[in-house]
Amino acid sequence: MEQKLRALSDDERLDWLRLARSENVGPATFRRLIQRFGSAKLALERLPDLARLGGQRAYRPFPLKAAEQELARLANLKARAIAWVEPDYPAALRAVEDSPPIFTARGRFDLLTRSRQVALVGARNASANGRRFANDMARELSATGMTVVSGMARGIDGAAHLGALTGPGSTIAVLAGGVDVLYPPEHEVLFERLADEGLIVAEMPPGTEPGARLFPRRNRIISGLSLGTVVIESALKSGSLITARFANEQGREVMAVPGSPLDPRCRGTNRLIREGALLVEDAGQVLEAIGGIMNLKTRLPENFNSNAHDIDSEIENGMDNVRAEILTLLGPSPVEVDELLRQCHCSAPVMGMVLLELDLAGRLERHPGNRVSLLAKVA
Repeated sequence: MEQKLRALSDDERLDWLRLARSENVGPATFRRLIQRFGSAKLALERLPDLARLGGQRAYRPFPLKAAEQELARLANLKARAIAWVEPDYPAALRAVEDSPPIFTARGRFDLLTRSRQVALVGARNASANGRRFANDMARELSATGMTVVSGMARGIDGAAHLGALTGPGSTIAVLAGGVDVLYPPEHEVLFERLADEGLIVAEMPPGTEPGARLFPRRNRIISGLSLGTVVIESALKSGSLITARFANEQGREVMAVPGSPLDPRCRGTNRLIREGALLVEDAGQVLEAIGGIMNLKTRLPENFNSNAHDIDSEIENGMDNVRAEILTLLGPSPVEVDELLRQCHCSAPVMGMVLLELDLAGRLERHPGNRVSLLAKVA
């Protein structure tokens, strides 16, 4: 059933932030915890129960004081933490399977709800022609009201942001670090303009320095915010190609600008075109491609439940006995879930809850044919 979007109260936002920042809780686990317990508040309360199941995953709730300090720091920056279920969480990003449960934003929040956004990414060591092309394309796209998304890196990204800032579409910069961390340092003036005239977005907490492992996480958000991704100059091994791969996996249009085969900075874009990316040479061709994919599926994830009261209290009260019985029935050899249901004499929803708990705790292994087995308990 499709869930309704709603604004979070201050307490709920704190709970969402704490759960999202908790150890070993990524986007997929966050969704499953909400699916199981109904709300971030209840999930935080029940994380110790999962630990007592003796699984391979240790969930440590993010400290309340640290979460309060993070929200206070965001407020001082005139920034916000925005959650999945809120109306101003970008619809295109919400449709992505591993979209962040909560992210931070700083600048023009109205850009979040724009329905026409396109990513322009490319080489950090871009050529002069490449930078000029990116700036011109971004400027022309922004002039039509299209919001340009990029990663504020050197080269193509920076040129695209500067071009887009000249028009009504403006631009969104997705950072690998916190919304208050300038990187690279030579983009200080651009960073200040983005905070005022555009929008800065980050999944990481404020104060986080961008590390190598964080850039691919950033790239999935760049493509996820956008209806399509345009790559302008890219070597065969580059972050731009990672962004293009994410865009393809997310069902978005992948476009590439062709370049000279003699320039290593164009080998990645030329390969994208050989593999099926749309060849584009101007802003008009990008607009034509984007026009055909405006209708994205943007509802909340299947079975996503943000209301703790939707879980029946009577079912919860009987869970301990059912959990113990299922743990007795399960072993290292795979068994069909239907057979567990037959022997356990519990309802399918209750069985699903218990198996989800064991899965979250790292004690359950799933096998083809709707079969499950129990992993050894961690000492």
